[in-house]
Amino acid sequence: MTSTPNQPTDDTTKETTMPEFPGITHIAVTVTDLARSTAWYAELFDSAPVLDEDVDAGAFHHTVFALGGGQLFGLHKHQEAGAAPFDEHSPGLDHVAFSCGDRAELEKWGSRLDELGVVHGDIVDAPYGSGLSFRDPDGIALEFFAPPS
Repeated sequence: MTSTPNQPTDDTTKETTMPEFPGITHIAVTVTDLARSTAWYAELFDSAPVLDEDVDAGAFHHTVFALGGGQLFGLHKHQEAGAAPFDEHSPGLDHVAFSCGDRAELEKWGSRLDELGVVHGDIVDAPYGSGLSFRDPDGIALEFFAPPS
């Protein structure tokens, strides 16, 4: 009898009951100027990084911010950085969305972005929720997102 990888070799079938798919613990984005991006995100998050270190195993430096809910947001600067700018139309990351409770909270974040001098779009309402889009210094697409009311 031949077997296919990850397939039982006899007539017994085992079903693995899995818990709910785990949430995201962290996001890390690659930046071109770590000092500039660290300062920018520190203002946006209104907090200082909780970690700032070289990672020898990966040949990069990372700075990490602690966000609500135990989530982490990292900035990576690789020793051998690519030259292409961020492009959500290419394979890879499209954007990172930060959760807001409702549209009123989105409006407050729009005001906060204005205070910081961060250019942003208008709030866009859709059947699946409302979003407020903006970009970081490297052009990485970011969004504040609220579920539908």
